[in-house]
Amino acid sequence: MTTQWNIAQPSIEDQALAQELCQSLELSPVLGRLLVGRGVRSLEEARAFLEPTLESLHNPYLIEDMEVAVRRLSQAIEGCERILIYGDYDVDGTTAVSLVYTALRDHLCPADRLCYYIPDRYDEGYGISIQSIDHAHRWGAGLIIALDCGIKAHEQIAYARSLGIDFIICDHHQPDEALPDAVAILDPKRPGNLYPNEELSGCGVGFKLMQAMLSTWGHPENTVYEYLDLVAVSIAADIVPVVGENRVLAYHGLKKLNSSPSLGLKEIIRTCNLEGEIIDMNSIVFKIGPRINASGRMMSGTVAVDLLTADNVTKAQQCSALLDQYNNQRRELDQIVTQQAIDLIKREGGLANRRILILYQPDWHKGVLGIVASRLTERYNRPTIILTQSADDLVGSGRSMRSVDLYSALEACREYLVNFGGHTHAAGITIREENLDAFRLAMEVYFERNVEPVHLTKQIHVDIELKIEDVQPTLLDDIRRLAPFGLQNEPPTFVTHRLRDAGGSRVVGRDSRHIKLRMTDRYCKNRPLHGIALGQARHASWIMNQQAFGICYTIEDNRFYGSGFMQLQVKDIHTTEKD
Repeated sequence: MTTQWNIAQPSIEDQALAQELCQSLELSPVLGRLLVGRGVRSLEEARAFLEPTLESLHNPYLIEDMEVAVRRLSQAIEGCERILIYGDYDVDGTTAVSLVYTALRDHLCPADRLCYYIPDRYDEGYGISIQSIDHAHRWGAGLIIALDCGIKAHEQIAYARSLGIDFIICDHHQPDEALPDAVAILDPKRPGNLYPNEELSGCGVGFKLMQAMLSTWGHPENTVYEYLDLVAVSIAADIVPVVGENRVLAYHGLKKLNSSPSLGLKEIIRTCNLEGEIIDMNSIVFKIGPRINASGRMMSGTVAVDLLTADNVTKAQQCSALLDQYNNQRRELDQIVTQQAIDLIKREGGLANRRILILYQPDWHKGVLGIVASRLTERYNRPTIILTQSADDLVGSGRSMRSVDLYSALEACREYLVNFGGHTHAAGITIREENLDAFRLAMEVYFERNVEPVHLTKQIHVDIELKIEDVQPTLLDDIRRLAPFGLQNEPPTFVTHRLRDAGGSRVVGRDSRHIKLRMTDRYCKNRPLHGIALGQARHASWIMNQQAFGICYTIEDNRFYGSGFMQLQVKDIHTTEKD
């Protein structure tokens, strides 16, 4: 099926605003349109977008319960209590734990009164475990700071209270109507929240707690900025919107990651062969993040925190080597389970035509379920839940396209679930095996009633249609000014029609699945454009037979050939063009 290209059609008001931005700020027409398309409505907003400043970060005390959290944590420090820092085993959780632990260790509390705890994915599962509370009690902790989890941990926090242990929850997941009985709950998604940024990462919430603590204890305002590299990693890996305050955090976090990363991140950068490269959000998503994640997927997330909090090179090198080993194991398992899932869909005939894919095999590895769900969502353009056996229940990870709200569907079908949690497009569930068929049916019915078929057709949002003569190397400079990219601030996507092979286009890749393109217009008046179309070799014969075609693409700097070599990353090709 042909992918639908949805080209933005700016209103008359938007066109006028884009022109005003261009004239006042001396921007190119393309950059002006791109800013307006990203929600910029004034000169002040345009300046803030193009030049993010740390002075624009919100006051952490605007988060509900922040004053209570600072008071209780200060009491623990002054009273020489032991403090356990607890977090999820994914990138967001481990960076959050690492940030809070190192900020306290470096500036506020002796290391012997601090420890961190990451639950075992297989023995304890997601969230706060009873085992961890028992561990905290044996160690003598009076306070637990929970990061990237805890918003639904009613029973566990009540149990901790019975043992004399208080909880501060720093979470960013959707809460239920009733909140746990914690001393303080920092969650920008709380009902009635007045904090301007509801989309902080879990690590971002931990950052705001440390921002409040360090300022309250008299440390210079820029002290907390030492940890922005960890926040940037969490924003990229956890796929939270890269707009507003998150854009500021990511922008300056990347600066630190490129100039003076923490010892642990510096070692990951070396292991990833990223030394000397410009590290951007893609570097995190595809290289740094997977290695941190692999720790919790394959063995223990504690190794990731050991690395990110390391204070000597030897320890950092040892931990980074372990993560690299885990990541290689994860990659092999990922490929095996993904192929098994695809084979299962093929065997069961009409499965791919359903509005949601819910697949289960008892021996699938728990650590790669989320990755496999993401791959199938991309391949079939369907929300996907992948399940496996875990003790007496089934556990799974779900992923969805940006046009479909998976979390709301789970909320509507929660009667069949033991537990669930997550975000709009990514969630985890636990379910009894005897409820699986009923759950599948209920989810299918929900999507039939609430999701239009058009949302299950692959669509690409296009920012601007360009003529071939508009695609100049200066566009790279405009695009760089919009970075860092991520959710709600994706790399600009363009469309150009009526192209032809300029000679030299060819099929490439070990499996001959890709096309390296050299394109011009029908009259060959314009210099050739270079592009790569991954997985689209099916169009090669049409293109090389000099037939007209259109492309949907992003523009990138191909660093392999040196800075300034513009290459089009072709997302889709339409071969139904007319001259």
